[in-house]
Amino acid sequence: MQPEDLDNVIARVSEAAQDFAGQRLLITGGLGFIGSHLVSVFQHLNDHVLTEPIQLTVVDNLVTGRTPVEKFRDRADTRVVMADAADVSSLADLGHCDLIIHAAGIASPYYYRAHPLETLDVATRGTRALLDLAVKDRARFVFFSSSEIYGDPDEAHIPIPESYRGNVATMGPRACYDEGKRVGETLCYIYHEYFGIHTNCIRPFNVFGPGMPEKDYRVMPNFASALIGGRPMTVYGDGRQTRTFCYLTDALVGFILVMAKGVPGEPYNIGNPNSELTMSELAMQFQDIDTSALVRTIEYPDSYPADEPRRRVPDTRKAQMQLGYESQVDVKEGLERFIRWARENYTGSQ
Repeated sequence: MQPEDLDNVIARVSEAAQDFAGQRLLITGGLGFIGSHLVSVFQHLNDHVLTEPIQLTVVDNLVTGRTPVEKFRDRADTRVVMADAADVSSLADLGHCDLIIHAAGIASPYYYRAHPLETLDVATRGTRALLDLAVKDRARFVFFSSSEIYGDPDEAHIPIPESYRGNVATMGPRACYDEGKRVGETLCYIYHEYFGIHTNCIRPFNVFGPGMPEKDYRVMPNFASALIGGRPMTVYGDGRQTRTFCYLTDALVGFILVMAKGVPGEPYNIGNPNSELTMSELAMQFQDIDTSALVRTIEYPDSYPADEPRRRVPDTRKAQMQLGYESQVDVKEGLERFIRWARENYTGSQ
């Protein structure tokens, strides 16, 4: 994360983060895109805000994580454990926890098609094993779900509220991810209702920003890599499928607010509801930033997973009313920040 981005997040969460002072936090997927940024935020809080530091245990098996382990190992407040969050036996000796943040998962369609069972396992077996730890320690539990749990929503439910039940295929190339997250949420509901565990589910909507691996193969790194490499940005289908994109700082603020202030048992959409773009419009945004950018539109390749949602727009009023969450960074500003970072970190040879 860029220093100015980190400072922005800290300024917006410092008050809420006082709730974490002196606590022991377990973060799975802590070397991935979202998890590693959360670790950086907590470490920065220790260094500059909290009088009693957070103790962090970071768990990852680097199936898709890319953060160098050494980045976190030279700190007294952070322990890194190389383990699979879906392997119950590997979670037995992690010590007492006050808050468990289950951010492990395989979110890129390219990778969850290559690892469907691992994708399903970490969302189901892993979630249950970690919830059992929460019962043992009477810890709070935060599950990183996904906007994918809504599937391909009908127009009557756009923007999508947390109450929408979804339109998801149980059989198909996306099901291992979508249905895994849905089962993970059901487990959170059960452990809240029957064991009294304070659980929250976070449903992020297309978070992007510095730290996204170039070979993540989702649209933002795909377009940025093509731009840097002088290749055309590839738009699939008719280019009219839409997404709303949430810049990293806004997403992290929302995540921290859920962890600190979330109502027990509740899910929260976190995203930017004002940024809906077609993929063709997104490509044009890249061209506005760099006029040398090229675009081509092609049919969906055979490798692209079917059942792609046509629209995805979050209703974030619940997070606004209950947590005070607001997104601040518009897509163009976020893209400019992301592209500046990508020029220094991508090769352009994806």
